[in-house]
Amino acid sequence: MQLTSNSQTVAAADDVSELLAKLPQRISDIIEPWAKTLPHQVALVEATGAWTYSELASVVRETSARLLDLGVRPADRVMLIAENSRAFVASLLALASIDAWPVLANARLSAREIDAVRDHCDPRLILYTTSVSPQAAEHAKRHGAIVQEFGLLGTIGIGPLNELCIPEPLEADPSQNVAALIYTSGTTGLPKGVMLSHRNVLFVAAVSAKMRSLGSQDRLYGVLPMSHAVGLSVVLLGSLFSGATLYLVARFDPVRAFATLEREQVTVLLGAPSVFSLLLDYAKLRGMKNLKLSALRIISSSGAPLQSAIKSEVETLFGMTLHNGYGVTECSPNVASTRVDCPRSDLSVGKIFPGVEVTILGTDGKPVPNGEVGELQVRGPNIMKGYYRAPDETAAAINSEGWFNTRDLARMEDDHLFIVGRTKELIVHLGFNVYPAEVEAAMSLHPGVVRCAVIGKAAPKDEQVIAFVQLSPGSSVTPRDLAEHAAQHLAFYKRPSQIVLIEEMPLTPTGKVAKAELAKIAPHEAAALTSLNTR
Repeated sequence: MQLTSNSQTVAAADDVSELLAKLPQRISDIIEPWAKTLPHQVALVEATGAWTYSELASVVRETSARLLDLGVRPADRVMLIAENSRAFVASLLALASIDAWPVLANARLSAREIDAVRDHCDPRLILYTTSVSPQAAEHAKRHGAIVQEFGLLGTIGIGPLNELCIPEPLEADPSQNVAALIYTSGTTGLPKGVMLSHRNVLFVAAVSAKMRSLGSQDRLYGVLPMSHAVGLSVVLLGSLFSGATLYLVARFDPVRAFATLEREQVTVLLGAPSVFSLLLDYAKLRGMKNLKLSALRIISSSGAPLQSAIKSEVETLFGMTLHNGYGVTECSPNVASTRVDCPRSDLSVGKIFPGVEVTILGTDGKPVPNGEVGELQVRGPNIMKGYYRAPDETAAAINSEGWFNTRDLARMEDDHLFIVGRTKELIVHLGFNVYPAEVEAAMSLHPGVVRCAVIGKAAPKDEQVIAFVQLSPGSSVTPRDLAEHAAQHLAFYKRPSQIVLIEEMPLTPTGKVAKAELAKIAPHEAAALTSLNTR
C-alpha cells in the first residue's frame, strides 16, 4: 500500500510545492526576516542570558567572519562537539552561512565514539561548547584544543586547523549543500554519517511548524539534543522559522523544567519518553497529581518509542494529549506525526508527514494490505543526500526511484501509522514472528513498570524472547508477577522466555534504549518460566 499525506493543515500537493518554493536557500537565512521585522523579539534563552533575533543575526555574522579568518572554507567539514546552547546555535548557523558542513556530535558521546566520527569525517576544524558542557571541555582537553573567548560567542574550545583537509565539491544550488552531517548511533557497527541538505531540514522545519501553528507568540522548551535530527529540524529550526522564543536546555532537570514551564509560560514541550518519565517521577515525589499550565498547548514525545504507561500517566498529569511521532535521521527526521486536531489514545505515530510518501512492503517486495505488517519505505523532500563516504551503503538504502528503506516494520490502519519494530530486531520464536515493540507495549501496561526493552537471544533450534524491565522506584514486583501479567496480555509465543529486572535502562543521548548494551548482559540461561509460555 502506498500513501501520500492528506493533512488538514498542509493538505494538497500544491500547498507543499508552494512551501518548498518559498524555503530559503540556507538554514542561516531563516533569522534575517525576523531580525528586520521583529528585531527585539527574544529568539534564544539559556541560563546565562538571551539573544533577540537582531542580536542572534549579529552574532552569526561576526562568527562567520571569525571562522573565515581561522581558515574555514566553503564545503569544509567543521565538527561541533556540543550541547544545547546559544554558542552551538550561532556556530551552526555561521558555518551554514559560509557553506561549510557542520558535523554535529553530542558532547555526551564517549571518547571512542567522538574520535570515530572525527577520524571518519576528517574535519578542517573542531569547535567545543566548553562553557556549557563539562564533557565538551573534556574532549577539548583530550584533543589539545585551546579554550578562549570567541567574540560574541563567548568562551569555546578551538582545535588546531587541519591543513590536509580537502573541501567537498559545492553544489550549484546552495539549498542542496549539506546543512548537517549527523552520525547515526552505530548500534550494529560503525556509525554512518547522514548528509542532510539545507532543503531537507528546512522542509521538515517549515511543515512541522505549520502543522503545530507555531508563531512568534510561542515559547518552546528546547530539551531535545540539537546535535540530533529531531532537535535540529523540528525544535531549533522550527522555532526560528516561526519567529518563536526557544528556551535552550543543555542538561535536563525536572525541578528547573517545571519552574520554567510555569514561569515562562511555555507553550510547546517536545521531549523524549525518558524526559517525560523523569517529569512523572518528580511529580510523584512532590505529590503533584494535576498540573495547571494554562499557556501550554502542545506536548509531544519524540526521538524514541513511546510506551502506553508513560503516555497515560503524562496525560493525567498534564491534563492534555501526549502526541507521538516517528522519524529516522535519514528522513530529516519526520515521517509521521499525530495531529493536534486529531489526538490519539493509542500508540499510533499518526498520519504521514505532509509532502512525504510511504509504502509498506512484504517479504515478496509487494505492498501489503491495510493492517498487515511489512517493511516501511519512504520518499520525499526529507530524504537525505546519502551516507558520507559510503556510496555502497547509500545505494543499498535508497533505490533508483528514490525510496529509502527504513528497515522498520510497520502497519497502516486507515490512514494512521503504527511502528512494530526493527527488521533486524524481529524474533522468530516457536516458529512465530515476535515483534519486540508489541511485547514491550504489553509489559509496560503493568503499573509497576517504568520501561521495558525486548531482545532476541539465539538458542538451540529457536530464539528466546528476553525482556529487560525497569521498575518504578520502591516497587516490589517480581519476575514471576510480570510473567503472570504477560500471560494475561500476550499470546503464548510472544511471552518472554526470561524476564530480567534492571535498575536503570541504558539509553542513547536521544533517549532510545541501547539494546546492543542489553545484549551484552543478557543471561546465558533462560529462567524457568516455561509453564507460563504454553497454550
